Amino acid sequence: MNYVGTELEIFQHAVRWKRYWYSVVRPYVAGNVLDVGAGLGVNAGYVCNERVASYTFLEPDARLLQQVPQRSGLPSHVQQRSIHGTTADLRGEHFNTLLYIDVLEHIEDAAGELQRACDLLHSGGHLIIVVPAFQFLYSPFDKAIGHFRRYDRAMLGSQMPASLRPVRMRYLDSAGLLLSLGNKLLLRRATPTPAQITFWDRWIVPLSRITDTLTAHTFGRSLVAVYRKP
Repeated sequence: MNYVGTELEIFQHAVRWKRYWYSVVRPYVAGNVLDVGAGLGVNAGYVCNERVASYTFLEPDARLLQQVPQRSGLPSHVQQRSIHGTTADLRGEHFNTLLYIDVLEHIEDAAGELQRACDLLHSGGHLIIVVPAFQFLYSPFDKAIGHFRRYDRAMLGSQMPASLRPVRMRYLDSAGLLLSLGNKLLLRRATPTPAQITFWDRWIVPLSRITDTLTAHTFGRSLVAVYRKP
């Protein structure tokens, strides 16, 4: 399976954004970690902490998976492995933390995928999700990179297995939401330029850290959620 999007190379340099969403989920990343749809593996260097024992990269695109060792940035003491496939190939395995970082929106049967995720979690483990927020922002960019949908709290909750319990759910990047809306209504670009991503990451993300707090995380360009398996 080949990934249809081209944004992975561009967004890998959005360091402020990655640090921001990770600051929300950091307390829940521990033990044996499974990174579902790991892409180039660049998120690993941000989410790995002293409580992580092992890190598994799961990616259906072999071309992307080959680049993971050079891009992951994992500490040498963390055991790591790369698996070419999907969660359907991991029956019988269990993990303490599952990551779906900008992945779930690419999966048509999201409810089925989330049930498989639940089955892969140890009791007490956490499922961590970052998805694009609000369907009214769905744009040519979303379509071009294979997004089936964007999410709000209710939609994501409706697709979750009943056995998982919500721990934290926040909208992030309220200032970025306005940029996304402007792109949809005015620019109508199918793909952001590297210069646009640099501007957003350098100036808009720090602004969103302030405005998100002021607005109590009630809206934003992305939705971050943490669920726990009892």
